[in-house]
Amino acid sequence: MRKTTLLHSLIVAPLMLAGIAGTASAADKVTVQLKWLPQAQFAGYYVAAAKGFYKEAGLDVTIKPGGPDIAPAQVLAAKGADLTVDWMPSALAAREAGVPMVNVAQIFNRSGMMLTCKKSSGVTTSKDFKGKTLGVWFGGNEYPFLSWMGSLGLKTGGAAPDVKVLKQGFNVDPLLQNQAACISTMIYNEYWQVIDAGVKPADLVTFPYEDQGVATLEDGLYAREPDLKDPAYVAKIAKFVKASIKGWEYAIKNQDEAVKIVLAADTSGGSTAAVQKRQLENVAKLITNAGTPKMGVLDPAAYQRTVKVLMAGGSDPVIKKDPGAAAWTHAVTDKVMAK
Repeated sequence: MRKTTLLHSLIVAPLMLAGIAGTASAADKVTVQLKWLPQAQFAGYYVAAAKGFYKEAGLDVTIKPGGPDIAPAQVLAAKGADLTVDWMPSALAAREAGVPMVNVAQIFNRSGMMLTCKKSSGVTTSKDFKGKTLGVWFGGNEYPFLSWMGSLGLKTGGAAPDVKVLKQGFNVDPLLQNQAACISTMIYNEYWQVIDAGVKPADLVTFPYEDQGVATLEDGLYAREPDLKDPAYVAKIAKFVKASIKGWEYAIKNQDEAVKIVLAADTSGGSTAAVQKRQLENVAKLITNAGTPKMGVLDPAAYQRTVKVLMAGGSDPVIKKDPGAAAWTHAVTDKVMAK
């Protein structure tokens, strides 16, 4: 009898352990491609990973930093990620070009983009843009700007453009060195780089896109349309979105801790706690529905507003056709809200 018990222990126990190990390693893998380098703009995802929210949801998440040479749409098209964080203008432009991107959750519900100008350049209102050099990011970030200029009746190309478009690098040098009257800035990042460089707020004039009636949706989560036909995939992504929202809500409430987590993810060591704290404080202003059941849920009216802006770019609109409801879905966030 003892031999049978011993044999049972030698054979069955390891099998049970193997079964437990197999269950533990069966976490669903999710890879998300960020739009930019590790910073507080993406604090919610890093916090969700560091605090174990993804693990608790049964997920094995890989967060891929972005950069100046990384286009989220291209990564998604090449199946280099399950999801990407992208702005809706670039996502809809990519969709029209053939990449089947679909918005599955909208984290930021306000725009943080603006033009920042030196008053000494002679710019005080949008009527002063004509004849000026304006710095603009490309790689998808130019679309809201081009639509805005089109709505103002200002040509940005051709032999005799009304405004000279300077392809802006990801710094604020063109404004500091007076190479441009205005540059693109985010309320949570580049604007403060200008201030940190010694320029006084009183010497600047800003044009938030929200105030100009040309605001478009920014950081949202996008998936490939064919993948969304798989119920198991939708369920997996819903777990990711729910854990990410939990990460965002924790980050907003515990900003000092969230900043430490973000800095730990930034292997370049090129930032500071003060910079990231200030960024997170301003990012939080772009998530006005945090802590409510609506966080992460795309507002169809905001989608339509974005489409309207992108189609109003004069003779060369960003997108020529409204993709309609095919470009977004509530299938994922409905599952989030149902749990």
